[in-house]
Amino acid sequence: MILRIVHMHFKPGSVEEFLRLFEHHRDAIAGSAGCRSLRLVRSEDNMTSLSTVSIWDSASDLDAYRHGALFAEVWPHTKALFASSPHAESHTVLWAS
Repeated sequence: MILRIVHMHFKPGSVEEFLRLFEHHRDAIAGSAGCRSLRLVRSEDNMTSLSTVSIWDSASDLDAYRHGALFAEVWPHTKALFASSPHAESHTVLWAS
């Protein structure tokens, strides 16, 4: 399993637009082949700092999503709202309960 965390920092005033965009697409993203779970979290210290946390069956499932039509539709709109470059990390899950 792959745990993917994407940290995003939004321009002031852009968070609500992102939340609407995420709400519109979250079920489709979560329903992508190999996606076991999807969460959106917000920093307790910075209201413009949000992260997605997702679990994928395999790196190839994550890559298929990242190279697919849904990502191509969502990511450019999301990227335009950033205050700075996002930071993404993928981790291999060694143990989970």
